[in-house]
Amino acid sequence: MKSWDVIVIGSGAAGFATAVTACCKGLSVLMLEKAPHFGGTSAISGGAVWINDTDQARLAGKSGSPEAIKTYLRTIIGDENYRPSLVDAFVESGREALAFLEQEGAVKYSLRPLSPDYYPDEAGAVDVGRALEVVEFDGRELGEHFSTLRSPPPGMLLFGGMMVNRFDIQHFLDMRRSWRSFCHCARLLLRYGRDRLRHHRGTRLAMGNALIARMATLALRKGLDLALNADVTSLIEDHGRVTGVTINREGKEEQLHARCGVVLAAGGFAAGQIAAQFRPATHQHFTMSPATNDGAAFALAGRVGAREGADLPSNFFWAPVSVLRHPDGTEERFPHLVTDRAKPGVIAINQRGVRFVNESNSYHHFASAMQQQPENAPCYLISDATAMKNYGLGLARPAPVNNDALVKAGYLHKAETLAELALQLNIDPQTLEETVARYNRDAARGEDSQFHKGGNSYNRVMGDPAHKPDSCNAPLRQAPFYAITLYTGDLGTSRGLVTTADAQVINQQGNAIAGLYAVGNDMDSIMAGTYPGPGITLGPALTFGYLAAKHMVQQQSL
Repeated sequence: MKSWDVIVIGSGAAGFATAVTACCKGLSVLMLEKAPHFGGTSAISGGAVWINDTDQARLAGKSGSPEAIKTYLRTIIGDENYRPSLVDAFVESGREALAFLEQEGAVKYSLRPLSPDYYPDEAGAVDVGRALEVVEFDGRELGEHFSTLRSPPPGMLLFGGMMVNRFDIQHFLDMRRSWRSFCHCARLLLRYGRDRLRHHRGTRLAMGNALIARMATLALRKGLDLALNADVTSLIEDHGRVTGVTINREGKEEQLHARCGVVLAAGGFAAGQIAAQFRPATHQHFTMSPATNDGAAFALAGRVGAREGADLPSNFFWAPVSVLRHPDGTEERFPHLVTDRAKPGVIAINQRGVRFVNESNSYHHFASAMQQQPENAPCYLISDATAMKNYGLGLARPAPVNNDALVKAGYLHKAETLAELALQLNIDPQTLEETVARYNRDAARGEDSQFHKGGNSYNRVMGDPAHKPDSCNAPLRQAPFYAITLYTGDLGTSRGLVTTADAQVINQQGNAIAGLYAVGNDMDSIMAGTYPGPGITLGPALTFGYLAAKHMVQQQSL
């Protein structure tokens, strides 16, 4: 039987954090990925991490106290679901985990100069200090493995294969009004043009793609064995300890031994058949998780007596999603996170033609509001010509891009009047006109008396800081008018396997199962289905992946 010290099931950020740490501390590691590409949901994520008191924050004079972040988390999570042991481990070890990974060269982050927590007016919240941005990475460093790195969906790429981060997006929006932005975009385009002469897409990687690529590059150099298309069919037990796995690869079954531990990092169950039973019923729902995030880890762990977490206030991390249906029957999904909802001249209406939410609140909050009433899901994001020209709408790009193909495909609705747009959406024209008129009266004064769009620091950062007097509000006046349909969606699951603070999986009797760990979305989230800030999935993923590896190293030395 082939043996390694550690076997990691899954290839997202949590799995790689475990693998890199273990490799750097002298353990041999095998990573098993069921898909033909590695990276999981992490590779198509924004890549941000939310961690307290990092070296980056200290350097900027934004060091945060553990008491402040714990107060904030307890406020958002609520006493009923707040788990002190896990929160303490995250708060106390987050900086250590990130510093270790950075020192080894596995990750590289910079402090976001302004990135408020998602509930900035609550006790313990901060505007700067906890959110960190992935530094771009050259995909050519991966060598032959670049071809098997999971690529973001086409809608999240420019010109068929060019990655951009939050700052690049703002430069593209500003390129017609700023020489600095124009030069920045020109450099990106030149780099992309050179890349496409040799590669299937751009090699300047950003966001989650850069995170996974950098981690994989180091792990592979440190000796990681990465096996794709490997389906784990069972865990192997010996006297109550998990000692390995059985896999099926290319039609052949094989048993593999793990001397120190098996780590479940398979991405949760958002794309599995079981997902529907754990979410509110909506007309249509779309996950951004890869199809292989089907809950396999739950089935594996269940057979060895693992305990699943109880239902949480939200068993998923929600996001509104629009869907483009191609002529060949395939679907392209676009998560509406930062590019449009909060911008001036953009509002959301439900099936009655009325607003129902602060559009500039977090994607999790927005999609949660969609689930409150059947008439809110699906809903519609609408804008006027000025907002479309400046910001775009979902897959529809801002000027000078021609979006007629999206109109023809039925993804984007376009009309010369609001009444005509209402008829296209099967909404009462008078209601829509009254909704827009009410909003316009407020927006002309730079306010939103109905839902307070732009009412806090997080809202304003998500808007257009260059738009005056209000970064989030502007009247919808200039024809033509546009609309796209938003469905409830998710970025992954928060409900998972119950663990100790060292990420050891707990059994039905409340004891740790020796040799078995769960991290990432396979671990019952310490956020308990809430979304306190940007990067609250990847921050814990890196931290508990690191802690799991440390625990295995300690166990090996005993």
